[in-house]
Amino acid sequence: MPSPDTRPYQASPVLNGDTLVDIALDIAGKRLALLGPGGPDREVNIIRPAQEKLRTGAILPVLLGCGMGHGLCALLEQYDGPVAVVDCEMQILALTRLAESDAETTPPILAEALASGRILWIAEDNPDGVLNALTRWQMEMGGHPMLPLVHPQYLRLRKSFYGYLRDQLSASTRFDFWARAAYRKFGDTTPRLLLITSQYFLMGEIITACERLGYPYHLLTLGDDEVGHTEFVERLLKAVLEFKPDFAFTINHLGVDREGVLTDLLERLKLPLASWFVDNPHLILYLYNKLRSPWTAIFTWDTDNISSLREQGFEHVRYLPLGTDPVRFAQPASVPRQHPLKRDISFVGNSMVYKVAHRMKAGAFPRALLTSYRSVARDFAEHEERSVREFLRQHHPDLFKSFSSLDSAERQLSYETMITWEATRQYRARCVEQTLPFNPLIVGDKGWSQTFRHSPHTWQLHPEIGYYDDLPHFYPLSTINFNCTSKQMKGAVNQRVFDVPATGSFVLTDWREQIGELFEPGREVICYHAPEEAAELIPYYLKNEGARTAVIQAARKRILAEHSYERRVTDLVAAMRDIFG
Repeated sequence: MPSPDTRPYQASPVLNGDTLVDIALDIAGKRLALLGPGGPDREVNIIRPAQEKLRTGAILPVLLGCGMGHGLCALLEQYDGPVAVVDCEMQILALTRLAESDAETTPPILAEALASGRILWIAEDNPDGVLNALTRWQMEMGGHPMLPLVHPQYLRLRKSFYGYLRDQLSASTRFDFWARAAYRKFGDTTPRLLLITSQYFLMGEIITACERLGYPYHLLTLGDDEVGHTEFVERLLKAVLEFKPDFAFTINHLGVDREGVLTDLLERLKLPLASWFVDNPHLILYLYNKLRSPWTAIFTWDTDNISSLREQGFEHVRYLPLGTDPVRFAQPASVPRQHPLKRDISFVGNSMVYKVAHRMKAGAFPRALLTSYRSVARDFAEHEERSVREFLRQHHPDLFKSFSSLDSAERQLSYETMITWEATRQYRARCVEQTLPFNPLIVGDKGWSQTFRHSPHTWQLHPEIGYYDDLPHFYPLSTINFNCTSKQMKGAVNQRVFDVPATGSFVLTDWREQIGELFEPGREVICYHAPEEAAELIPYYLKNEGARTAVIQAARKRILAEHSYERRVTDLVAAMRDIFG
């Protein structure tokens, strides 16, 4: 789209003395009057067909092209509600000065409306940007349908822009979504779920769990930066009207925009939202605004986050640990005697080397933060504090000043994430190092070669493998599957503790404070409390098949009974019914 200043026309004033009475438009050698015959009445006629709807007050008029302002002033006199104006014709506006509340020639009623904020004036010429702004305004104004009122001469100037907006906004008028969406939620014993996703990996498990439980669901998949667009709002409302879900569900707030358009929309629909965080919520919610809605329930896999999320203003926060899909991660009928990936011990995971470097590059941090990041990460890893920000505030006040002086929330988030990933990198290296004397297979990125480049032991690196297609078949090939948890979750249990035993395989994991709530330590799960302890446990369990088998069988029995995704979805639905039913 060309910018407003490069229109293929020239606008010139038509004066009666010193008074502007019309504007002449020279378009490709043809002269056209903005008002022409009929004068001001020609613009007033734009709003006359809509006067009956305007009298109801449950409509949001959107004037597409202001012209000389006669129609807009008539609209303001007859209708006392909010009005939006889309007009990016800068040549015309420079002559009329209608968008300037302090201009001497601006009619008083228009000047007052502009000054009071009653008018939303949009001068942008990107149609998607215009629709986003109008959608946010619609939510703020009560969610009523928008009524497009298009100036006919503006269609001649640029039909592709004003005509497109007219057609898109007309859909909002044809359907009274808001009245029709006021249905009873949780009225049936079988829940109905609206799944909002941006292709996050766990959504597949949720869908499968719903199918096995017999829970109807509707999947609403979003493209990049789609939330807030009029098309998305219409698809969402169409799904709500036709499918009538009891609540919407997302993972890690994916699909929820930072500006709060979706949150506001669901609140006006009185449709609850369940957001299940399976990563650190504070590293995700950091950049979001307007998300503390009473119609939003936060579920977290880490009990350490519950109190801090409530302190952030989230009213409904519940614990929901991770789980597994025991059909996908199933025990095989047999394990091959010979296989190229068969090992005594293996580890699957990222070295975090490149993830740390990526955050460092993205943040472009000052010297004080760069020279100290390794020692800060080491101290943070050993401390009980879960928040990097609070850890700096309490234990590194000088660095906290440098951190606070970073000029954007994005840079601060990059630093917090960098410290978290560096803490994980150091801890993971110490843990995995204990496996090196046993010739392990490490499945991960090339950063492991850098991490252990000076190791005297023999070990093998294998490229990363797919979670869905490869891991269920990989775990049974190892006598011991070694596990160490990310420092973004200092007390919680990660996915591998559930997935490995489900395949009938043995996992040796690091001790987490919350593991006792999920398994019986020593009988259903074997843990090392410090990296060095792992070096003592590995040879014992390599030699003792009976001990391994007993733990596997006990863990798998517990997982099938309590830790499947069917159980997680059932518990989530029960919590949503308890909160919003």
